Amino acid sequence: MSDVPSPSTTVMPAEWEKQEAILLSWPHLNTDWREMLQEVQSCFKQVAKAILSEMKLIVVTPQVEDVKMQLTDLDNSNNIIYQSIPTNDTWARDFGPISVFNNGKPMMLDFKFNAWGMKFASNYDNLICREMSRNGIFKAQYVNYQDFVLEGGSIESDGKGTILTTSNCLLSQNRNDSLDKNQIENVLKERLGAKKVLWLDNGMLIGDDTDSHIDTLARLAPGNNILYVKSTESCGEQDESLRLMEQELKLMSNAHGDPFKLVPLPCPEPIYDDEGNRLPATYANFLITNSQVLVPIYSQHSCDAQALETIADVFPQRTVVGINCNALIKQHGSLHCITMQIPHNFLNK
Repeated sequence: MSDVPSPSTTVMPAEWEKQEAILLSWPHLNTDWREMLQEVQSCFKQVAKAILSEMKLIVVTPQVEDVKMQLTDLDNSNNIIYQSIPTNDTWARDFGPISVFNNGKPMMLDFKFNAWGMKFASNYDNLICREMSRNGIFKAQYVNYQDFVLEGGSIESDGKGTILTTSNCLLSQNRNDSLDKNQIENVLKERLGAKKVLWLDNGMLIGDDTDSHIDTLARLAPGNNILYVKSTESCGEQDESLRLMEQELKLMSNAHGDPFKLVPLPCPEPIYDDEGNRLPATYANFLITNSQVLVPIYSQHSCDAQALETIADVFPQRTVVGINCNALIKQHGSLHCITMQIPHNFLNK
């Protein structure tokens, strides 16, 4: 293990703090996207285009030349940093580096990724952080935390010591089941510098493989806001769990004791796969960048418009961009799930 940062001087920045790049892991024929590869690559390309309009893009792929051909027509394609690394899948949020600062020094934390409790193969994806570090693209110090399973989509930080997470995920079997809740909370405090860990015991989306990742349900935002999925008529079987989650959020406060301002997001109308299974569409799975908020939309004019307007009100200094993510939810994820932000001053120039 590399030098371990001190918890008293460690902070996990909020997503809305200054960034240097966004990480994507590109879909290819050996991923679960093979039956709809062109459709999902088109979605990824739209995300890449939006990112390149303002910052660098890191693309992990075992097929660099093929992806270069796909992206060569994008503006600022020279700002793409390609990493030739084998991959199982494309969920960069969950196997990408979790970034912290220790006494202002950038550190990339490499936690174990076991595909949401050993549900799928992860032998390649679990090595991506280490391989990127070995390739020398980061000046941030690499810290090996492979003794603990933690996915980026399972935690939210306000940059001021508050971490928001869910019990269903962090306490689930096949992640860290040898540890109890207090022990897991202590790990978050020691390694992420958390001063207060907020646990949601309720909240779920049908079709979700992640055991209720927080980034599908409730998102911390500037001004001590929380954007969350509010139960509506379209929520169906999710209704009770989301109503109970809302009641929990109303009672929560940040690390400084300030109550949150709750901002409800609509629940999309139900979307089903070809077998009639409901897919986990959510507007909470947005990505905050330096000047934009990239929001997943689902070809639902009224719901999409309401979500975009709500998010724009919370981020008045950023441009809100809707990106159709009907392709992504077919594999049970959305826009935030395929991305991981890299904070400012983490990359070698």
